[in-house]
Amino acid sequence: MSGPRVNSFFLGNSSGVNFSIIISPRDEETGKLQLANCSGSKRAGDWNLDVTPGMNISKVTVSLARTLELCLPNATECCPSPLCMVEALQVLACRGSVMLAQLLIQAEIFANSSFTGNVSENATIIPNQAFKPLGSCPCNLTAGACDVRCCCDQECTPNLQQLFSGSCFTGVFGGDVNPPFDQLCSSPSMEYTPEWFPFLCVQSSLDNTPFLGYFYHGSTSTPKVPSFKIPLQTSPGKPFTGYGEGDPIITEEDEYFTVPQQSLAGHCVGSAPVAYLHNFDVKCLTSLESYKEGLPHDVRINTGTADFIQQNVVYRTITDRGKFITESESLQAAEVLCQNVTFAEHYKFICKDKNIEQVNVTVFLGSLCDGETLTQRFTVEFLNLESTNGEELLENPGYQAGKPVRAANLNASDPLGSLNIWQPAGRGLCESATYRPVLFGVDSYSGCILEVDINEDCSLLRGNVTEKLNALIQATHIGKWGNSSYSDLNDWVEIIRLDPFSSNVSTGGLKGICPDIPANLNIRIIFAKVGAVQGIPQQQILAVQISYSTVLWQFQCGLGCKNTLSFLPITASVQFIEVPAQPPVPVTRYHKIYAEFDCNQNDVCWPQLLYPLTRFYTGEPYSQCLAKGLLLAFLVLLAAIMSNPWFSKLWNR
Repeated sequence: MSGPRVNSFFLGNSSGVNFSIIISPRDEETGKLQLANCSGSKRAGDWNLDVTPGMNISKVTVSLARTLELCLPNATECCPSPLCMVEALQVLACRGSVMLAQLLIQAEIFANSSFTGNVSENATIIPNQAFKPLGSCPCNLTAGACDVRCCCDQECTPNLQQLFSGSCFTGVFGGDVNPPFDQLCSSPSMEYTPEWFPFLCVQSSLDNTPFLGYFYHGSTSTPKVPSFKIPLQTSPGKPFTGYGEGDPIITEEDEYFTVPQQSLAGHCVGSAPVAYLHNFDVKCLTSLESYKEGLPHDVRINTGTADFIQQNVVYRTITDRGKFITESESLQAAEVLCQNVTFAEHYKFICKDKNIEQVNVTVFLGSLCDGETLTQRFTVEFLNLESTNGEELLENPGYQAGKPVRAANLNASDPLGSLNIWQPAGRGLCESATYRPVLFGVDSYSGCILEVDINEDCSLLRGNVTEKLNALIQATHIGKWGNSSYSDLNDWVEIIRLDPFSSNVSTGGLKGICPDIPANLNIRIIFAKVGAVQGIPQQQILAVQISYSTVLWQFQCGLGCKNTLSFLPITASVQFIEVPAQPPVPVTRYHKIYAEFDCNQNDVCWPQLLYPLTRFYTGEPYSQCLAKGLLLAFLVLLAAIMSNPWFSKLWNR
């Protein structure tokens, strides 16, 4: 340091950490600093130590508590020479007697002085920086003192340069003000040298360099930074006429209303806009160090008609933290720092037509401590104002890609059904696998592993596998539309089930072999585009078929056959098949015959054999084409006559 004050930072939790400063004299024989211990204080000689604690970072300030004026006759507590102070300091961070961090400071401070001599009238001539560098050491920023990491600074003594000799500034800022450029023939080879470099390199002296000379005087334009704010009105002078499906919701400040959402890469984005009529349910992992507060709940939201409504917020406290918290580190109770954070946020938008009538928010709060991983949950749901049972509001009744397929069990008192596939976890066993819904338009393939004993009965194994596969389909019907009503049977299609094939093949009492195991579940969903709403395709499910594929299970013997358990993988696949909304018109016999002569559908086009003789050919005048055609016909006729046998007899006579 070359001034009376220097700042540094201590990273980590400073709770229970004791900071101290000591003056470290050098050993006259070895020249090394004496070892420090944790018994110091925050004042040493003329030096003071101040610590400003923070959550995960603490600011450490070392300051000099004395004057830096040169001594006058018979004066004390001043600087006797221009080099006022040269001392080595050590700042220690200890927890008890254990040293956590150590900072070495080399203080070389000069006295404050004022110029009392005569001022010269000779002006300093500054050279044109286009052809000559203004200074040979741009990193020399402090006059009369050594600049750290500036190895070209002449004020740095050899002892000081040893402290940062391995991390000097490079390039022009570090003193290399006239380096050889890549196009120079004498420069060392680049990492990726093109093949033509030896023939097209530049032969020039280092005085003619792009780092100094002006090779081109061109005009510069200021880049236009795009604004992420969108206007409240769709066009100047036109009022806002409501939201359409997929439009971002706007706040009173003409900004996006954002809720954390999951990106395509899998991680959560905190500033993701909420799209109108698009529901989502996401989970985000965070810790106390990386936790950030979202959009404040006092932000007013645009209803769609230039009016603004306030959010209705209800705060609740989480009692069971086990569903959200994952312990990652074990810390002592006295050292744990906790903070009250948001565990979950549930948004419900009550809508009517294209406008938002009400916004209800439920916020769940809890305590998050150091070393814990929090799984935050954010849900957004759009409901119809005229609905009495809380049905979703969908402007487009058809299915949209990525939305869950609606399922129902119309034969039960509770019609709510589900159509799922597996979400394996851990070792991939079926016992620990969870479910995830089938998404419209997304072909999926998932599975899990079933442990099977060598003495397993084949009939019981078939029943066990069939039961686990049927657990994925808790429904008898699938909704034709994305908003199919449970009370209208015409909104649903019945699931077509094809039972697994069984050949009744006997294994002859052999153990570890079972044929016809229905290990593969195939779900085929047929859909069609039956229209569009505001340019968005309206897609309808026409039929759903479920079938099984059987396999031959055989016990796999490992090393030494000591293990009596084997593994049977069972899978479930979902395939979406698009068909035309209307059956295509059958091809008549006339169209089949005509297609043989259609020049647009065949490579060989017989009607265009005499194309040059028709008036559609415009490459030459029609008279010339006709003359050439008649000449060609005459030659063909003459060749046919001369090839006849009677012509040769007549010629011989």
